[in-house]
Amino acid sequence: MRPWDAFTATEAEVRALVTDPRWQRLPVPARAEMIAARILVTPDGDRWLFGAHARWHLHDPADGRWHLAPPPRGARVRRAGHAAAVLPARLIPQGPDFAAEPGSTQAFVGPDVPDHVTEQVRVLLRAAGRRSELDFPLTAFDEVLAGDVPSTVAAVWGTVMWCAYAPAFDGNERLLTIFGEYLRRPLPGDEWVRWLPAPPLLDLVRLVAERIRADRPREALRLAAVMADTAQILLADARFRPRALALLTMVEPALNRPGLDEPAARRGDEQVRQAWLERCPPRLGRAVLAETDPRAHFCHTVYDLVEALSFTPDPARAAATLLADLSDSRGLLPGLLDHRLGHAYDELSRAGLTGTSAAEHTQPDGFPVLGPAQPLPPHHWDTPTGTGHPPRRNPPGGPAIPATGHFTAPTGPAAATGAGRPMNSRHPESRPTGPGNASWPGNPSGTDNPSRTGNPSGTDNPSRTGNLGRPDAGGDRAGAGDRTGAGHPTGPGHPAGAGRPPGSGHPTGASTPSRAGRPSGAGAPTGVGAPAVGAPGGVGAAGGFKTRWGVSAVPAAARKAREALSRMPRRPVVSGFEIEPPDRASAAAVLGAAYAAGLAWRGVSGARVPERGFAGQSALVLRIVHERDDIHP
Repeated sequence: MRPWDAFTATEAEVRALVTDPRWQRLPVPARAEMIAARILVTPDGDRWLFGAHARWHLHDPADGRWHLAPPPRGARVRRAGHAAAVLPARLIPQGPDFAAEPGSTQAFVGPDVPDHVTEQVRVLLRAAGRRSELDFPLTAFDEVLAGDVPSTVAAVWGTVMWCAYAPAFDGNERLLTIFGEYLRRPLPGDEWVRWLPAPPLLDLVRLVAERIRADRPREALRLAAVMADTAQILLADARFRPRALALLTMVEPALNRPGLDEPAARRGDEQVRQAWLERCPPRLGRAVLAETDPRAHFCHTVYDLVEALSFTPDPARAAATLLADLSDSRGLLPGLLDHRLGHAYDELSRAGLTGTSAAEHTQPDGFPVLGPAQPLPPHHWDTPTGTGHPPRRNPPGGPAIPATGHFTAPTGPAAATGAGRPMNSRHPESRPTGPGNASWPGNPSGTDNPSRTGNPSGTDNPSRTGNLGRPDAGGDRAGAGDRTGAGHPTGPGHPAGAGRPPGSGHPTGASTPSRAGRPSGAGAPTGVGAPAVGAPGGVGAAGGFKTRWGVSAVPAAARKAREALSRMPRRPVVSGFEIEPPDRASAAAVLGAAYAAGLAWRGVSGARVPERGFAGQSALVLRIVHERDDIHP
């Protein structure tokens, strides 16, 4: 049984009032008085009001404004009176806003889109791809889709992206794979996450309005029907449901009454957009806030972010570390935050840690994926090499891993037999580099164990996103290959191995033999089993290879060190980055809310969303990739 919580009890009281049929007949002053009587005050003096949109609002004592903010559940509180006359009307529940469709803030990183949803979208997409581009010319989404793709395909793509709360997808997501043959270029992001832009409603409207103005009403109806069919399928996933339902309510009237949008279309696309938004019922108003009130939408995404971080000791401070990535050259962000979140953000600003994603280079150097059994060092430490990359920490009781990158092989029976499995089979340093194992970052020719995303020719285990739209990915255009090679990190703007963890530059070829237990690092004699001092990058004279931190020992010693680490008890990864999600669902919720906040901030400030993702979110992705589910039944 859950302990009693004052915030939860107040929510129940207010919900009972607002859902009563008599609530909407009450005058606004009477409603305000009933809401003001249920304001809670915490020991630190903060005032909390449960109001519009069934969300909590925090009073800022400095300027008297109320900000959306999730409450500190479990805290001791008392009820305090507040003048109802000074409550802004926007805080008073209207009634329909308490009946909003529940959704999910999770990104599509971790929990995959259900198979039956993907299959239904694939069937719909295959039918849409058979349409003629002469009857359905591409008038939107041409920055993503190829020029000879019919707009019916664009209608499916645009609906999926518009309905997603946060369109950040796992690099191996099947829902993206089925679009591969239609893509114009590789999707933004890398093999871990595809950080996709959220299209405005105007792009969907333009597809339909252009056909109306071209006196092709049947084609316009077909496009609207494709959007409605796609949205209907997406209702099965909570991450799509609120906006999919909103789109259905906007599109279905035009299907039931052909010609409904023709007068507006003659005046322009914006008029059609306004007509669609007017059809959206009030209970779905929050789902379209990105279109109607970008600032309010941003505040709601920040609310979602702080709520998703409730597992941290200080959710406001944790949220501030992620919001610090937003580029804010005009200083608008602090004015949209509550005073608790604002104080945490100001501390980061004074330390020069805000606006970290203003540039395109957001991949945080020095965040190697070491797996769940090894600590993750901060990326800003100084090192003896002067490169700015961190040394590896030596786990207690484990084999020594000096700062130069040289592994010291463990001794004893375990070293002699090589017992134990590698701690993380996806980590590049745990992969042997013999004839049967291709190079990690590219694998242009190896087939025994090709790289997941940099494998244009390997066939034994091809990646799903490394070959978006391959013929076996869903039967679309049987026999057709990937139109643009989308998803390959070696494409334009994606250097080989982009997004890979540091130290992934292992060469192929036979490894140099090494005796178990022989030290191979600083101080080891030059010769077999140790690289020559000053050896150039790549395979050294003695079979060593170069990593971020220097010249490592032979691959055999590295493997044995990894085997020793794998037998150590699991413990949480620790680093300077304080966000430690307890499970994949929590991590997906944080990533989704943080990315949604970044997209919403673009609507407020016009700041660019980095193609490789925001720095803090990218760092969090690298923390959870060892849990990634790459192989599907």
